Amino acid sequence: MEKRMHNALAFLKKAVGDFIPEIAIVPGSGWEEIVSIFENPRCVEYADIPEFPQATFHKGRFVFGTLAGVKVVSAGRLHYYEGIPVEETVMPLRVLRLLGVKKVILTNASGGINPSFTPGSFMVIEDHIKFGVPSPLRGKNPDFLGVRFPDMSQVYSKRIQTALFRAGEKAGVPLHKGVYLQTAGPQFETPAEIRLMKLLGADAVGMSTVPEAIAAVHCGMETGGIACISNMAAGISETPLSVEDITNTAARSVPLMKALLKEAVIEISNL
Repeated sequence: MEKRMHNALAFLKKAVGDFIPEIAIVPGSGWEEIVSIFENPRCVEYADIPEFPQATFHKGRFVFGTLAGVKVVSAGRLHYYEGIPVEETVMPLRVLRLLGVKKVILTNASGGINPSFTPGSFMVIEDHIKFGVPSPLRGKNPDFLGVRFPDMSQVYSKRIQTALFRAGEKAGVPLHKGVYLQTAGPQFETPAEIRLMKLLGADAVGMSTVPEAIAAVHCGMETGGIACISNMAAGISETPLSVEDITNTAARSVPLMKALLKEAVIEISNL
């Protein structure tokens, strides 16, 4: 794994030269459109990087560029439910950390558990619950990245949370705050599972983000998270769930996503 990461790092350095982004963004469902507002974008496909894991659902690629004058990179998401080992799903973030990236914004499309949420709204992630998903830190610890037993008492940086709320105010995008729970997927949750998750304190549920957050904290990246509430979870809404409806809701929210992320990048770069 270490050799593969360093080989990927060497490939990226050759592709982008001395360009070191300040902030990485991991786009969830519907969020991939944010790269359209990058200035001078440079794309590196995962398929071109030797021995790099391949995406089957999202676009597997790095997109380097600037946003509001800030150097950024988008890293396409790899899902555990695609059959990719969980430690492989976090390889893009780990390679970016080796490149020199110190901050990351994780985004996703989620099902709303909190009844005060509505489809199309946004939630700043203040904490998470790992539900049936292995840790990306299992196995031999990559000591060159972080310690064997990293502290997880503050996964989502309070500084970044505050910056995201400032960004929301400037962009005119109302933001909720809550706890995100990740399942393994790819099936949606049952109403009984959602009732249990509500008892556990979850406000939103999805199939990504948590392994990335764990790996980011492990390797010293300051981390923030935003969930787009693309639907209400099973049992909260009587409407059957479909990925098409979720994608459509996320697509309708793209202008708000772009406005929010542009302001978020500015605010976070000033921390």
